[in-house]
Amino acid sequence: MQDDIILYYDFEENHVTVKNYNEFVKNKDKDKLAEFVYNRLYSRYVKPFEFEDKKYKNGFSMMASFCLLIETLQSFKEGLGDSNGKSGELFQQFFNEEANFKEFKKTLFYKHVRCGILHQGETTGGWKINRKPNTPLVNDKDINANKFMKELKKSLKKYGSDLKAAEWDSEIWDNFRTKMRKIIKNTEG
Repeated sequence: MQDDIILYYDFEENHVTVKNYNEFVKNKDKDKLAEFVYNRLYSRYVKPFEFEDKKYKNGFSMMASFCLLIETLQSFKEGLGDSNGKSGELFQQFFNEEANFKEFKKTLFYKHVRCGILHQGETTGGWKINRKPNTPLVNDKDINANKFMKELKKSLKKYGSDLKAAEWDSEIWDNFRTKMRKIIKNTEG
């Protein structure tokens, strides 16, 4: 039954099903919905890299996950059912809107980091990934994956806060519900 499909799962006692989600929407429970989307995205794309033993962490797998998160988060913001053919635009919008990523506005991050890692298994164009504690978020074409994660987590929290603060019939909520309708439709056989 579709109502039993889990949309977010962290621990046995901490999950949200389609039925739970529909109840939150019916009750216009902005707090629970904002927590749900934060937990869904955080647990899938960020959390695995916060608790993993540092000697097994890999900046490339971190950045691959973070690229997926950027595209997903921006799809929620834009109300897109899917991002097919729109990925580059979504990255540019994300970097233009997120003040903590201003260094990436006029770069070829999408081409050389996102597409390089996801299609070639490596960065291209001279871009590098590091996890060194005393390096900046980005220095020319050298990205600190740990600092990128920290800033991305702030963006994710900000999205949740923006949802909580917005009116139920606002654009941000309409876009959120549009994205969620597509996610739920994707659970159908």
